[in-house]
Amino acid sequence: MTKEAIASRLKPVGEAKASDAPPGMRTGEQVYKGICISCHGTGLAGAPKFGDTATWGSRIAKGWDTLTQHALQGFNAMPAKGGATDLSDDEVKRAVAYMGNSAGGKFTEPPVGGAAAAADPAVVGKKIYDSVCMACHAAGIAGAPKFGDKAAWAERLKPGLDEVVKIGIKGLNAMPAKGGYTGSDAEFRSAVEYMVNNSK
Repeated sequence: MTKEAIASRLKPVGEAKASDAPPGMRTGEQVYKGICISCHGTGLAGAPKFGDTATWGSRIAKGWDTLTQHALQGFNAMPAKGGATDLSDDEVKRAVAYMGNSAGGKFTEPPVGGAAAAADPAVVGKKIYDSVCMACHAAGIAGAPKFGDKAAWAERLKPGLDEVVKIGIKGLNAMPAKGGYTGSDAEFRSAVEYMVNNSK
């Protein structure tokens, strides 16, 4: 009866997961499909059903601040952050915007990576590299050009950065599309640029 054995017996039967995107980088749609859909997909426990303009209308009328406060702190039967405590505040706000907009709202999702990251692609690139790309590029696994290896990257960059990004988006050899990253192509490009800039 080790602590590990007891912990494994006490684990929930199922665990919801917003997506494979790095923490803090999930879009409203990813959070909705991974977490919120369990109640908002069917209207469970009085949750406003996704896309239902009638049930969302009165809530949208209360405004962005009230909606996001309820989502972050919990409201009625909904726990704080829909029970997904690993979500960042911005991820929750993106989900609120995504659901509200499906029912006629005009909300703007907070940018992925926050305002500073939106202004600086290097910040987004490093986050994606640290959480996804480093699995292969840190050690050069399966032929991946190793982070910081000038010769390996120089060879691959001969056709130009745009071509390298296109290849990465589609995937090549052992590398899956976008290296398994589920965010946008623009975010993925920032990760490629981060690796390239650190291998010159």
